[in-house]
Amino acid sequence: MSLREFKIPGKVQAKQRPRLNLKNGRVYTPQPTINYESYVKWCYSDYAKQKGWEKTLENAISAEIEVFMPIPKSDTKKKKEAKLSGKIRPTVKPDNDNIAKSVLDALNGLAYGDDKQIVELKVRKYYGVEPYVYVKLIELEG
Repeated sequence: MSLREFKIPGKVQAKQRPRLNLKNGRVYTPQPTINYESYVKWCYSDYAKQKGWEKTLENAISAEIEVFMPIPKSDTKKKKEAKLSGKIRPTVKPDNDNIAKSVLDALNGLAYGDDKQIVELKVRKYYGVEPYVYVKLIELEG
């Protein structure tokens, strides 16, 4: 069983739907999605270099994604404490499925051969002092 975990600093960017250019009729991926997926790839590659992860995962994978979202500055001290302790969890956008899509699509071909290898997926949202995404990939016995 192989474990790979890494952190993506900064605010999460959900996967946006492809758009249609009405002038030329072509479908394109919005630039924020392209930028975020490139950033996720860079973060993973940096960790992979440090940890010596040279090969992609080849077996079934359990993926866990924890998103830490910023607390609004307008919140009261009591509300901020409740959010940091996990008593209040984010019910705001982006949606968990779009978060998972942007992170897992970025890792496709880099951390694993294809995202069809993901057989278990958990996405959790919390509030944190600093925004970041924590990704844990567990290669199951094959």
